[in-house]
Amino acid sequence: MPYSDPEKAKQYSREYRRLRRAGNASSTPGTAVAIPVEVRCRTAGDVIEILEEQIEAVLADATLGTTDKARTIGYLAGVSLRAIEAGNMVARIEALESVLKSREKGERS
Repeated sequence: MPYSDPEKAKQYSREYRRLRRAGNASSTPGTAVAIPVEVRCRTAGDVIEILEEQIEAVLADATLGTTDKARTIGYLAGVSLRAIEAGNMVARIEALESVLKSREKGERS
C-alpha cells in the first residue's frame, strides 16, 4: 500500500518487519491482535503457576499431535523443575539467613 507521506510508509514498513520477525503471519500490521501480558513473574511460584496453565492449554489443544504435545510438555516440565529448584534454593537461603541473624543477635546480648 503506497503512502504519499514517506514517514508513514517507513513506519508501516518498520511495523511490518517487526511483526514478521516476531512470527506473526498477518500480512497487515494493523490487523494483528495484540495480546496484553498482565503477568508479572516475581517468584519461582509465579513461574510455576504460568507453566501449569500452559501445560493445561497444550493438553487441551486438539490441533496438536501427540508428538508435539509430548515435546512441548517435556520442555515445560524441564523449565518447571528448574523453577522448583530455584524456589527451594530461595527457601533454603532464607532459612540460613534467619539462623545467622538469630546467632548474631545471641552473640550481641
